[in-house]
Amino acid sequence: MTSSIAVSTLDGQVALITGGSRRVGAAVARALHAAGANLLIHHRTSAAAAQALADELNGTRPDSAAVHAADLLEGGAAPGLIGAALAAFGRLDILINNASSFYPTPVGRITPAQWDDLIGSNLKAPLFLSQAAVPPLRAGRGLIINMLDIHAFRPLKLHPVYCVAKAGLAMLTRSLARELGPDIRVNGIAPGPVMWPEAGIDESLKHEIIAQTALKRQGTPQDIARTALFLAKDAPYITGQIIAVDGGRSI
Repeated sequence: MTSSIAVSTLDGQVALITGGSRRVGAAVARALHAAGANLLIHHRTSAAAAQALADELNGTRPDSAAVHAADLLEGGAAPGLIGAALAAFGRLDILINNASSFYPTPVGRITPAQWDDLIGSNLKAPLFLSQAAVPPLRAGRGLIINMLDIHAFRPLKLHPVYCVAKAGLAMLTRSLARELGPDIRVNGIAPGPVMWPEAGIDESLKHEIIAQTALKRQGTPQDIARTALFLAKDAPYITGQIIAVDGGRSI
């Protein structure tokens, strides 16, 4: 007896990606779009990059990508963003909580504003976006993907607030999977050394970090995009899981 696995597509599905205009978010957007999904690309201040990406995707498949600007820390942003996806495409099947703030907060110099920003972008916004997205996602038996970090589980020196926020997002991922099943799957992706901080990083530290991976090399945004595509397209029985895409650094 033989068996086959049918490879699905995302034709007709709609994905919303927060912080989707650049870096990992843009790579995920391109991967989902290539698989057939229509996209709402969220940004806060990267209007030119978001529009350029939408134009690129619409050039391949007309009317398949739209852009929406929002500050996710503002009250009302979450339902407004979900409403924008529904207004643009009439449905929502995949929510990817990718937008994130990242910077050091050494103990002794942590401010309430830093706490509000890092917890807000990395934990509060994903919670309220997920909550607002429940009705359309439930209607289509959809998916939430939260972008975490291996430092949700292994603290990064000088970044206690960021690590706390990502640790909270890990528990939120598992909690939502339990709360929203069986209609909505919820999973997380925890990247390792895939993209360096925009503020830059010392070359010797880069080499040290890469040396701590089992594969002895840096990953790429496409590694994250392929994992998101797998969860969206070929993993209907996976929920409540956090996949480390880190070249083995976490081991």
